[in-house]
Amino acid sequence: MQQKLKLALMLSILTVIYNLAEGLISVYFGVSDEALALFGFGTDSFVEVISGIGIWHMVLRMQKSPVDQFDAFEVKALRITGFSFYVLTAGLIIGAAISVITNKVPETTMPGIIVSSISILTMYFLMQQKLKVGKALNSEAIIADANCTKTCFYLSIILLISSGLYYFTGFIYADLLGSLGIAWFAFSEGKEAFEKAKTKKTACACCAH
Repeated sequence: MQQKLKLALMLSILTVIYNLAEGLISVYFGVSDEALALFGFGTDSFVEVISGIGIWHMVLRMQKSPVDQFDAFEVKALRITGFSFYVLTAGLIIGAAISVITNKVPETTMPGIIVSSISILTMYFLMQQKLKVGKALNSEAIIADANCTKTCFYLSIILLISSGLYYFTGFIYADLLGSLGIAWFAFSEGKEAFEKAKTKKTACACCAH
C-alpha cells in the first residue's frame, strides 16, 4: 500500500510541475501572439497548480491515515481555486468582447496546437495512472482526483480544435469560441471547488463533465 501511495504522491507532484510549466509557456505565447484561448488555457493551468497543491497535501495525509474529508488547508486551497476560476471566467468573457469590438485576431495559433497536443497526451496519462492507483488503494479521493483530471483533458481538446481551426482555415472567431469554451469549463470548475469546500467531501462532482 505504501508503494501505491508513493506513486500517488509522485503523480500529484508531477501534475503541479507540469501545470506550472504549461501555464508559463501558454501565457507567454498567448500574450505574444494575442491568442486569447491559449492565454486562458495557461491561466487555467496556474489555477490548477493551486488545486494540485491541495491534492498533494491530501495524499501526504493519506500516508498516515485514511482520508474522506478535506482538512482546513485543502478547503482554503479549494476556495482560492474557486475564486480564481471565477475571475478567469470573467476575464475571458471581457477579453472576448474586446477582441470582437477591436477586431483583434491571433498572429498565429501554432503554439496552441503544440501545447494542447502535448497536454492531451499528458493529461490522459495522468488520468489513467491516478485511476489505476485509486482503484488499487480503493481510495475514493484519488479516484475523484483522476476523474477531475478529465476536465483538463477536455480543455486541451477545446484548445486544439480552436487553434487548429484558426490556423488551417483562418476562421476569425475560432480563437474566441475556444476562449469562451475554456471560460465555461473554468466557471464549472469554480463552482465545483466551492461546493467541495462547503461539503468537505473528497468525492468529485466534476466526474460528470
